[in-house]
Amino acid sequence: MGKASIICKRVLPLLLVSAIPLVTACAETTMAQAPAAAQEQPKPDFEQWLDGVRQEALTRGISAGTLDRAFQGVAPLDRVLELDRRQPEFTQSFWSYLDRAISDTRVDKGKALLAQHAAMLNRIEAQFGVQPRFLVAFWGLETNFGENLGGFPVIGALATLAHDPRRSDFFRAELMAALSILEAGDIDPQTMMGSWAGAMGQPQFMPTTFVRFATDGNGDGHRDIWTSLPDVFASASNFLKNLGWDGQQTWGREVVLPAGFDIELADLKIRKPISEWQKLGIRRPGGAPLPQAEFDASVVLPAGATGPAFLVYGNFRAILGWNRSILYAVAVGHLADRFVGAEPFQAKRPAGDERLSRDEVMAMQEALARLGFDAGTPDGIVGAQTREALKGFQRSRSLPPDGYPTPGLVRQLRAAAGN
Repeated sequence: MGKASIICKRVLPLLLVSAIPLVTACAETTMAQAPAAAQEQPKPDFEQWLDGVRQEALTRGISAGTLDRAFQGVAPLDRVLELDRRQPEFTQSFWSYLDRAISDTRVDKGKALLAQHAAMLNRIEAQFGVQPRFLVAFWGLETNFGENLGGFPVIGALATLAHDPRRSDFFRAELMAALSILEAGDIDPQTMMGSWAGAMGQPQFMPTTFVRFATDGNGDGHRDIWTSLPDVFASASNFLKNLGWDGQQTWGREVVLPAGFDIELADLKIRKPISEWQKLGIRRPGGAPLPQAEFDASVVLPAGATGPAFLVYGNFRAILGWNRSILYAVAVGHLADRFVGAEPFQAKRPAGDERLSRDEVMAMQEALARLGFDAGTPDGIVGAQTREALKGFQRSRSLPPDGYPTPGLVRQLRAAAGN
């Protein structure tokens, strides 16, 4: 299963759809859902529960006036619960994800916006050290450059999810943070809109992320990530800076692996200086040598051993701090590169780019368990534990251990397990 992150959206396994603007909901989008309880629990009475929230908020310094405004007319939102329980029927392949995240239209619009806001973006880069093209790439993927902010009242959505027993503690903390934002006067309840999971504004911050990192970029005394672009970009930059962003580096690059490359080395846990990867035979597409730089890098294979390969740097890890999806991180980096003239990836899409259904993934996890490879509780999600179990199975069959569940591998695995 994937790890929770400190910002907004969801826990995203590598193959599931991520925070692209076509999918607005952000705790399923920027990063942070706590695990759901194994079984549904009875809900407390909403009004009684809300009174308890009010009492806790008062002890945290939220005024009665703020609470009255925030909770006026608040009631559970059935649509929020429906979206919370809805699971995608199919996983996303690398190529299908990239198709949705990056298009010629989005690239062209991003280029135009980079030019339009150059002075502001350069000023913010000088302050925080985050290159403008990356800020615009995050902006494009999160909300399609501010077009898709979500249509749910944040207080109502968070109250609905905090009242629901499945992830009550996580969303109750987010609700308290949202109330503190109202108390600070950064926005009013009526205009505090966001995704069904409470992700807010043009960078889709969860309230706890807003509290820690939102920044007043235009000096008006408010942190407005809904309508103020200086605040949007300053806040995103501040967050990335705190995630370890290095303004002197890029995110990574597409590379070509040599024949016989040890797939076990393709792991974010393995870091080597670029010169060491060069000695191992890794080159740029076309055969050119790697850059002569001595910072550490890792190899990632988001589509498995037969797909494209990437050599990624520290900023790639910072992007993963924003969203724990390797697909998302590659998309942000590549979109930023396309804004400044880079070509599409050189690797070609395979002829049969098949997707797996959640049912197929669950059957795969069950088969792994029967064969003695612990993929965790079968849930239809290809997370870290499932990938490690797949690698174990691949090693046992002398297959490249890339942990990537192709339909052919799943059929082979299920046959070995007798189902």
